[in-house]
Amino acid sequence: MELLFATNNKHKLNEIQHLLGYKIQLLCLDDIQCKDEIPEDYTTLNENASQKAWYIYNKYGVNCFADDTGLEIEYLNNEPGVFSARYAGPDKNSEDNIIKVLKLLKGINHRKARFRTVISLIIEGKETQFEGIVNGTILTEKHGDDGFGYDPIFLPEGYNQSFAEMSLSEKNKISHRAMASQKLVRFLLNEI
Repeated sequence: MELLFATNNKHKLNEIQHLLGYKIQLLCLDDIQCKDEIPEDYTTLNENASQKAWYIYNKYGVNCFADDTGLEIEYLNNEPGVFSARYAGPDKNSEDNIIKVLKLLKGINHRKARFRTVISLIIEGKETQFEGIVNGTILTEKHGDDGFGYDPIFLPEGYNQSFAEMSLSEKNKISHRAMASQKLVRFLLNEI
């Protein structure tokens, strides 16, 4: 079975392909020559994931899924949330986003946060959504070089390493995207 993941983010693609194994061939936007700026102009992760998946399905006619992920920091009223990728500006610069979060939390002890991923899958015109959440705290400085986005400042609950200090296989056991993806994989394996 071929399935398109509506992304060109190689980190996300590798994480999910690692979970899928090879029973499902995962394609990305480059594989269908999609260079479009896919809209995501809603205010919730669920709506954005759905909008992106339907955009690809309607325009290209391929079974696909799209995700939207947000870092939700309790002290910041669950910001950056749906704006996580562009929290510090439209350039989607991870380093700038991290700097902004650390600045906003400077001197703050209440650092509870969670990563939340919503995946919207469309097969033959039928949509199903999957959610994954991992709770944790925001560190006071960056730790680790792996991962992407906010990984260097996110410490998952019950662990002493940031996501950026974990190997991909370690992170995939507990991450928000892994949880949502595992639900997606179980669903897909029952479908084929």
